[in-house]
Amino acid sequence: MKLPLWGSALSATLLVQVVSSFAGAAIPLLGPLLTLRWGLAPESIGYVSAVVSTGICWFLACGNPMLDHHGPVRALQIGLAFVAAGLLLLSQPFGLIGLAGALLVGLGLAPNTPAGSQILMRTAPVDHRTLVFSIKQAGVPLGGAIAGFAVAPMVLGFGFTGAIWAVVAIVLVSALAVQPFRGSLDAEKGTQNRAWARMFLSPSSLARSARVLSSHSSLPMLTALGVSFSITQACITAFTATYMVTQHGKTLAEAGHLVAALLVASTIARIFFGWLADRMGGGLRLLCLLALAAGSTIALLIGTASTSPWLIYPCMALVGATSMGWNGVHMAELARVSPPALIGDVTSGASLFGFVGSICGPLVFAVIANRTGSFNWPFLLVAGQLAVFGAFALWYLRRSAQV
Repeated sequence: MKLPLWGSALSATLLVQVVSSFAGAAIPLLGPLLTLRWGLAPESIGYVSAVVSTGICWFLACGNPMLDHHGPVRALQIGLAFVAAGLLLLSQPFGLIGLAGALLVGLGLAPNTPAGSQILMRTAPVDHRTLVFSIKQAGVPLGGAIAGFAVAPMVLGFGFTGAIWAVVAIVLVSALAVQPFRGSLDAEKGTQNRAWARMFLSPSSLARSARVLSSHSSLPMLTALGVSFSITQACITAFTATYMVTQHGKTLAEAGHLVAALLVASTIARIFFGWLADRMGGGLRLLCLLALAAGSTIALLIGTASTSPWLIYPCMALVGATSMGWNGVHMAELARVSPPALIGDVTSGASLFGFVGSICGPLVFAVIANRTGSFNWPFLLVAGQLAVFGAFALWYLRRSAQV
């Protein structure tokens, strides 16, 4: 049976999102082994996360001409090839080569946001658009959850190098698997831009990404809220496994299971919150409430991390649902208020600023953890900034409604 166009679009974007996220999540899960291999302190995995985010920012700032030239599905395939190459470099026993690999991984992960938004905004049914976006974005934690369950057994079964090669093989097979979707989904790609490679290295592309965010009055607040969530999500993703291993005595497999619980909860939450936002007629107020809830649940996790596993797992699930369940609603809201011709540019620009937060957050977290000798204080600071910003955004929203 032939899928409708929106079904093909969702299938292709979801597959690439899950596989990309699986590969990206393997990096922090392998953090204790990578930093040991490079002779660095465990918290140094935060610098790897920051470099991955730098690569994502680079593409989001300058990659739209490439997206227009090749089409969204081809851009997703190119991204998967970059991820595979980056993982191979990360596996080398030299820190500088590993950081170069992290940059390539970031460049490869980034096309998922603008390419997916272009495809889904063009094909998704209007009444269920946020739900469709949220299902696609649920691939982020789903891929991470699969990594949480699979990475440690892969290391035990194949060794560190064998596990890396297995992940690379999965990534490359997935790039081939979406090839049949190119004919229908790349048919409406933009004009052929022969200068896309030069523009990929142009600083002027960064300025344009910032300018398009003034095209609607809601975009600055949505972007700022996304930055605050991105800081939180980046720190939770980068440090949770290492935190559990180094400060609470968990094995790599136990830490992977805890991270998997967090990501499974966020997968379910993204789909539920997408459905809820469609029923509410918009997602901005829901995002504000999630920010308040996430700050509270992170503080609760820090207070229970050394207690019974029966308490840790529910707390981890709450953190995942609230601090990582926001992305699909955010992407759909950005696409909803954007001018149709600027959807790719707006989602890239807003995501660019979010990933700037993803760079700065883990860097500051790592510095504070190094100075204090504990992950507790930086986790609490991350929770605090999100809760404070959520309260401010909710106040601003109510004030705007009264004007």
